[in-house]
Amino acid sequence: MMGGMDPRQMKAMMKQMGIKQKTIDATEVIIKTGEGELLISNPQVTEVVMQGVKTYQVMGEVSERTGKKYTEEDVKLVMEKAGCSKEKAKNALEKNDGDIATAIVNLE
Repeated sequence: MMGGMDPRQMKAMMKQMGIKQKTIDATEVIIKTGEGELLISNPQVTEVVMQGVKTYQVMGEVSERTGKKYTEEDVKLVMEKAGCSKEKAKNALEKNDGDIATAIVNLE
């Protein structure tokens, strides 16, 4: 109970105030940011409608993904195999969507 109020009382009070709430059956939530993405696994998503405005509450396991589709280890491998500079290796990986083999072949 929250504040001495049982769930039925809370639901009735929300209804009187015109607040509607429902659970969204989501399997994954992705929030895109300027630096990459926030990935929320096993989310619990609640939609709340109050005075015609919808808001969403999301809880779950959060992990971050950067905009890059390759790692520093990938860059080192491409540099080593293709015999090129770090900058050329990064450019090749970006042009080839992080595909290491294609980046190396295109640099040779």
